[in-house]
Order: sequence, then structure tokens, then C-alpha cells
Amino acid sequence: MGRRVVALGLADPNFQLVGAIDHAKSDHLGQDSGAVAGEAPSGIQISSHWPVLDDSATNQAVIDFSLPEAIDGCVEHCVKVGSPLVVATTGLSDEQKQNLSEAASSIPVVWAPSMSLAVNLSMKISEQITAALKDVAGGLDVEILERHHRFKADAPSGTALKFGELIAGQLGESTTHVHGREGHTGARTREEIGYHAIRVGDNPGEHTIVFGMLGEKIELNVAASNRDCYASGALAAAKWLIHQNKGPGLYSMFDVLGMSNN
Repeated sequence: MGRRVVALGLADPNFQLVGAIDHAKSDHLGQDSGAVAGEAPSGIQISSHWPVLDDSATNQAVIDFSLPEAIDGCVEHCVKVGSPLVVATTGLSDEQKQNLSEAASSIPVVWAPSMSLAVNLSMKISEQITAALKDVAGGLDVEILERHHRFKADAPSGTALKFGELIAGQLGESTTHVHGREGHTGARTREEIGYHAIRVGDNPGEHTIVFGMLGEKIELNVAASNRDCYASGALAAAKWLIHQNKGPGLYSMFDVLGMSNN
């Protein structure tokens, strides 16, 4: 993902790359970030240290698209220097989410489980479908299926959990979350949201939300064909933070897309 953020950022005249950070044991340290991303040399070497910018440097934003192990240091740096931050990293612990919320009291932060514009639009549609059908005669059953590449470390995906959170917000406080089923489980209750994680090949991400009723169903499917949708979404979030001159606060991709309920 870091390579795609660099590649798409270099291709956009609205961005200037000023730093590319990797972990201290990376094989890419010292290499040109553009070349590693498969593009023309950028003149910015990959480093394990944050770049030192002069006082004239303005409108700088940081995009973190890494691993949970790296997010704490990234947040600490951004708070220290006052940089707006886009967090596209998933699998964060509750403590890390709390740290993000605290950081947002001093810097603007965009955090979302998916940077995909199509995914976030689908989340809004899921909310609307649930609100319209939650009291349908015979009941509404919601199941969430997600598919990702074999290397993904967390399950279900943060995106699937966000879909479930938004849908549960419409269904009510009695909603329960069931992760897979096995054995003699008994009949499905009307309060359940079911999650099913599939790991296959190099799938960059696919989510299917099934709204089942007696006699009919709706299936909402959103799928990525490559990872550029996530990188371009992260860049759009960074651009929004700067162009909107956002103050401290915790923002979502709904805010970036102008779909926030707030």
C-alpha cells in the first residue's frame, strides 16, 4: 500500500512527496521511494527516520498505511509537530483507537477502516436499507461476507466490522454479533448479525452484505479489483484535510465525502 500511495501521489500535481518512512529493518532503506514504487525516481529516499522540514514547510500531511505495530510512533510524531494525519491502517487495538481519539484533540485526524470511496458509499446504503427494512414482517436477517488475500492478518476485516457497527446502529441495542457458525447452533435469532471471513489468493478486498427476508433478499456487493482505490482514497483524505483547513478533530471518510450525519 505504501508503494501505491507513493506512486499515485507522485502522479498527482497537487502533492509533493517529502518523506517515505519504513521500519528500521526494512530492505528498502536508502533506496529511492519512487523507484521502489515502480515509478521514476522521486529524489526521496526511504528512511526509518522522520524528515526534518524547515519552518517554511506548510500544508504537510502524513498518511499511515502500515501495520498496528507502527501506528503509535506515527501518532506521537504527528502530535509533536502538529501534522494532520490520515490513518488507513486496520486491526488497531482498543487502546490504539483511544490514543487516536486523544491525538485528535490537538491535530486533525481522518481514520476509517476502509479508504475506498465505493466502500464508504456502500456503508451509507447499508444504513438506509436497514433503516427501511428493520421492522419488515417476518424479520430482517443480515449477514456480512468478506474476502481478502491469504496474507491478511486480522479477521473479520475492519471494514466488515464497520458495516456491522453501522447496521447495528439501525437495528437497536439488542443486536448481537456472531462470528461464523459451527455445529448444532439452533435457529438463527432475529437479533444477529453474522460475519464470515474468507481468505483466498491475492483478493484485495470484497464485501457482500446480505439482507434476507421471507420471500426475498438484497445482496449489496462492493469489490476492489486492485489496491489503488485505497491509496487514492487516502490521498483524497489528506487533500481534504489541507484544503478544508480542518482543525483538531477525529474525522471519517463520510466527512471527506460530505456524507456525515453530523
